[in-house]
Amino acid sequence: MNLVLRRVAAMAPALIGVVVCIFVLTRVLPGDPARTLAGDQADPSVVAKIRTDMGLDQPLHVQLVRYFSDLLHGDLGFAWHTGHSVTSDFASRLPATIELALVALLIALLAGIPLGVISATRRDRPVDHAGRVFSLLGASMPLFWLGLMVIVVFYNQLGWAPAPLGRVAEGVNPPTHLTGLYVLDSLLTGDLVALRSSLSHIIWPALCLATGSTAIIARMTRSAMLEVIGQDYVRTAVSKGLKPSVVTLKHALRNAAPVIVTVSGLQFGQLMGGAVITETVFTWPGIGSYVVQSVLATDYAPVQAFTLLAAVVYLAANLVVDLVNARLDPRIADA
Repeated sequence: MNLVLRRVAAMAPALIGVVVCIFVLTRVLPGDPARTLAGDQADPSVVAKIRTDMGLDQPLHVQLVRYFSDLLHGDLGFAWHTGHSVTSDFASRLPATIELALVALLIALLAGIPLGVISATRRDRPVDHAGRVFSLLGASMPLFWLGLMVIVVFYNQLGWAPAPLGRVAEGVNPPTHLTGLYVLDSLLTGDLVALRSSLSHIIWPALCLATGSTAIIARMTRSAMLEVIGQDYVRTAVSKGLKPSVVTLKHALRNAAPVIVTVSGLQFGQLMGGAVITETVFTWPGIGSYVVQSVLATDYAPVQAFTLLAAVVYLAANLVVDLVNARLDPRIADA
């Protein structure tokens, strides 16, 4: 419990710093939200009235204090371009982003860890070279370009992928709302039609989103495994005649796990951020596409709320990583 309290206390200054930085950055960006909302032909008095309603006529420090006060009361602000509160918009869109990020993380773990282990145990063999080339390409490939290529090849040319429009096909009813995660809700309600449609729609953006994380997890797993494989206790296990699979999974992979857990947790935060691009390319109705619309409308509150959410997710992922690593290696808890 002490470890949890120490980690949570250490998160507070980071969160405050993020809130202040993002608040200042959104205020110095070019563009006038009131003018954007009113339109180019609007009368200056109308623009001034909107600016007053938005609180932009107040000094910067007054706006910052009011923003902190609203946050403490759970108010993320008002999205002027949708006419709803940011909390309401997030509640309707956040499940789509979480589902996309979770599926992408699952793909990255299922593909990245085995690829890293195989590359390490077959060092300098063809499979290792192929894994290193994939890691290099996957980590350096622009996400928006990859998404567009998937749509062009697998939707336009081959017809394997459904139209990149939404979470289920047109004419298919979404599953009964339980968690907001369509795949999970379809399984819980036994709605096989919605399950097939939601899986076919999520797999392609999730594969694109997972490509970079898969490459990084594979690369870090390979490095950690190579370091562990060279240790004396692993050579002792081999000399005792244990099966290679036992040596790899029980002795090497278990001791390399803290590194893999750390990079996997950090990648989940990256996936939430990468969803902004993926959702825009695939017209995925999540937080990412909502934030892009907010930026185009010069709407401050949703952008600030998304940045705060990303910071919270990133810090929470770090907290979970610390706790898991402390469980795997008790010495870390006292570090």
